[in-house]
Amino acid sequence: MDEIQNNQISRPAPEDEKRSGLRILSDRLKFVVGVGAYVTLIIEVAKTTLQKPPAPSLILKQLFDIGVASLLVVSITGFSTGLVLAAQSFYQLSDKGLASVTGLLVAKAMITELGPVLTGFMVTGRVGAAMCAELGTMKVTEQVDALQTMAVNPNRYLLAPRFIAGIFMIPLLTIFSMFMGIYGGYLISIYFFNMAPTTYFDPMPTHITLFDFTTGIVKSFFFGCLIMTISCYKGMTTTGGAEGVGKSTTQSVVYTYCWILLSNFFLTMGLNLARMQLARMFPVLGYD
Repeated sequence: MDEIQNNQISRPAPEDEKRSGLRILSDRLKFVVGVGAYVTLIIEVAKTTLQKPPAPSLILKQLFDIGVASLLVVSITGFSTGLVLAAQSFYQLSDKGLASVTGLLVAKAMITELGPVLTGFMVTGRVGAAMCAELGTMKVTEQVDALQTMAVNPNRYLLAPRFIAGIFMIPLLTIFSMFMGIYGGYLISIYFFNMAPTTYFDPMPTHITLFDFTTGIVKSFFFGCLIMTISCYKGMTTTGGAEGVGKSTTQSVVYTYCWILLSNFFLTMGLNLARMQLARMFPVLGYD
């Protein structure tokens, strides 16, 4: 009898099961609705930009805030990464007689992977978080509603300049980070490991191709789109006052980091598979 009573007590009630099922369904619907709202926002901003571009002064301000103001943190990140890459490569390869490929490894890693990803991370932390917090504050204090009452389109005035500036500047910041990483690796290789400058640079023209550089640029362009769209979307959908602004800012940074890492894998696979298919279709291109 006691066992039967215990089983009856431990068994969840039908109402609790229904509530948990409805809660799961509600969470899934919220995700679908969120994705739809995110895509809708991107389409509306694109339409607004094509119909009537934002004022050049707004774009120039965002170009400075996103690009010029981020040069220091991007240069420090790229330079220090190049130092570490060169040091690790030299220590791991010198006893195997492969120290001459140190410069090639640094350049390959910075151009195809670390340059775009680390630049995306730094811009997300410095620009994306601030952008989300600014838009979120305007949203919860009804400044966005005030713009609409004055017949000002928030998409054109607030979002379009950020989209345009971010998509344009992040690839440029990535190129700058690439060269800073290569330069950092050069300095430690030449002045600490006593490597000849020609040994550091000679393998690069042979083994670094236009495809490698294109891969880094395509990734940085895609990451720029992710950073700008996610940050603006989370900012424009903020609710709940000051606490909501903090939550939206945290979520925008975390979501952007996760999507950068996931998309980096799929972009790497997709670009390399496309390159192999093109090389098979047009053998004159080769695999280099």
